[in-house]
Amino acid sequence: MNTSYSFKIYNSTAQLPKQWDDLDVSTIFLSKKYLEVLEKSSPENMICNYIGIFENKALVGIAVSQFLDLNKLESFGERDKCIKTAIRNFAFRNFSSHVLLIGNNMLTGQNSFCFSDSTDKKKALQALKLASIALKKKFKTQGKKIHITSFKDFNIDEIQIFDIPEFKNDYQFSTQPNMVFTINENWKSEQDYIDSLSKKYRDQYKRARKKAFVIEKRKMHLEEIIAYEDTIYDLYIHVAKNAPFNTFFLPKNHFRIFKEIFKDKFLFYGYFIDEKLIGFNTLIKNGKVMDTYFLGYDESIQREKMLYLNMLYDMIAYSINKGFKEIVFARTALEIKSSVGAKPLKMYGFIEHSNSIVNSYMPKIFKYLEPETIWQERNPFK
Repeated sequence: MNTSYSFKIYNSTAQLPKQWDDLDVSTIFLSKKYLEVLEKSSPENMICNYIGIFENKALVGIAVSQFLDLNKLESFGERDKCIKTAIRNFAFRNFSSHVLLIGNNMLTGQNSFCFSDSTDKKKALQALKLASIALKKKFKTQGKKIHITSFKDFNIDEIQIFDIPEFKNDYQFSTQPNMVFTINENWKSEQDYIDSLSKKYRDQYKRARKKAFVIEKRKMHLEEIIAYEDTIYDLYIHVAKNAPFNTFFLPKNHFRIFKEIFKDKFLFYGYFIDEKLIGFNTLIKNGKVMDTYFLGYDESIQREKMLYLNMLYDMIAYSINKGFKEIVFARTALEIKSSVGAKPLKMYGFIEHSNSIVNSYMPKIFKYLEPETIWQERNPFK
């Protein structure tokens, strides 16, 4: 390929070029700090690499890759027990257990790569594709044959640069949408948000707040996160295992490491009844965007006290008060997020199987790999 663009693969953040952080202005999720979080506390079945894209000798692009070994998972999720789920699990175990992702499987949105403004983005993407091929060869030498290679998550505008020959054999797929809450510039407080709701959804708000009256919410600092680490993990793993589908589970030290590295940019809120931790949620300040992160709760209390819904209202209130422009609520629980005002943003990705015959059937196979979610969009505003 005639191009002055090249790539370099790094195994650790200590190897990254000094200029790395100059390119991550659009998201903290490509910053050295965040990659250090991944390095110190990524899931057990995940190996992260970092990719620099160069034009001649100048760094013009950065990217993150994740290798996932699905054979290391005890479970892909325990909520759905049906034939389709069994077929999907069999397919993953036997034909698709080694996945190479250009992007971040722990987040929703374009946190895959960033190119400088002056860069020829299609040429830089060609170099990134070559880097993915080099990574596949690297893992093969370690006895790990890559079955699936995927680039994700991109909105309709972002996928335009993938219109190059290197991706002609990749299947373009669409996954569950990213739920994004846009904060009205006229809202200055939580009350402004409440006043904008229709009567039905104001009543929902009042009912949820009334049910949670006995719950104390408090911001937890590093020492408390460490002290409650076992309980936090139990609450997290309960929610994670009850998701319809999972490709990883966080290690127990993940939230502690995140707080140690990001300090006040990582918010951890605990929910207590009589000093017993019964739930938590986490938020990440990402410029003018608030990214919601992982949470956990006691299911019996969640149902009785409408805890999850109250967490969503708390995230909205905090983000309005602090002047954020939008909240990324990510995937899952689409309908309840819709009921508080989040809107679906369609996301796309590209996937290729290493076996050319299997790959030719990818449009049919993909519906088994990605569970379909049937949900009804709500509009809570007047």
